[in-house]
Amino acid sequence: MAELARITVEPREPLAAEVSRRLIDYLMSGEVQPGDRIPSERQLTEMLGVNRPTVREAIKSLGFLGLLEIRQSSGTYFRGTDSDVLYRLFELGLVLGERGARDMVQARAELEVIVAGLAAQARDDAGVELLRARLTAMRECPDDEFPEADTAFHAALGELAGNTVLRDMLKGMRAMIQRGWVERTGAVRSRKVAYDDHVPIFEAVADGDAEAARAAMARHMDGASRRLMKALEQREG
Repeated sequence: MAELARITVEPREPLAAEVSRRLIDYLMSGEVQPGDRIPSERQLTEMLGVNRPTVREAIKSLGFLGLLEIRQSSGTYFRGTDSDVLYRLFELGLVLGERGARDMVQARAELEVIVAGLAAQARDDAGVELLRARLTAMRECPDDEFPEADTAFHAALGELAGNTVLRDMLKGMRAMIQRGWVERTGAVRSRKVAYDDHVPIFEAVADGDAEAARAAMARHMDGASRRLMKALEQREG
């Protein structure tokens, strides 16, 4: 059984949330196998250096998410993970940390570039008009509706690309990043920068130029990713 190191909890967030995060790291380490019984509440209390009600609350939360199975008079067991469980963990912001954040941001950026190229290759009149309408909405909508208009532009690209797997993966990633990190760090671009980034993407797709579409999206995602990671580093620092 893997050892669970004692932790020092920062006061910036609820204690149970930090304990939940450390337990997730422990369960995801690869040293705990599905079906294994994890240490008892008393043992976890001693290992982590926190009180027992906090450990109990964290275990109940992970049980609700589907990571743990609590068996009366027997103990608590690791159930393993599937894609639905991982999605919920990311969506609720529980799987964070610098490595996880960087991996998610990088994966999203790479997929957005691929989708932009596919959208340019698969372009048709209806798709181009939809994308034009989404770009117009970004320019003309009220400020508080801009994030949704931005997301709608990317969603239209996903539809135009014609790959349902990539479309759905990116939809989930955008939601995870937006709700998990962007809203908590304030890593937002100015509206003008964000809009200006999307114009060359639209133009390349409308022209059917896959190489230019990928290049324009790569520039856009590079700036967006750097801003987000900087905000995350400042939050963690």
